[in-house]
Amino acid sequence: MICIKEFDFDAAHYLPDYHGKCEHLHGHTYKLVVKVEGTRDAEGMVLDFVQFKRTVKDLVIAKLDHTCLNDLLPQPSAENIAVWVWQQLERPLHGPNYRLCEVQVWETRTSGLVYRGEEC
Repeated sequence: MICIKEFDFDAAHYLPDYHGKCEHLHGHTYKLVVKVEGTRDAEGMVLDFVQFKRTVKDLVIAKLDHTCLNDLLPQPSAENIAVWVWQQLERPLHGPNYRLCEVQVWETRTSGLVYRGEEC
């Protein structure tokens, strides 16, 4: 089974190593989708949604929302944001019956990516 939580955050960034419009400061309302895969525990849950939400909000959203992402990452592309999110959540979202399996970062309603921990 896969548990899914979606989050929104607003942030600005610029891509200094990119040559085009996005090399200039601009902002997005990002959508972050986090997926945890596992089996049901004794309570019949893979992961309590309250715990899931608290973990992501405390470790990720609180650090990204209403910030300039360049203060955190030198080249804050959606790809690099996804890897950073994965690194923040991989251990905290690993329990006896579940593990982090996917992070999605959406810059716009139609442009996003999926990261499954395959590279760092």
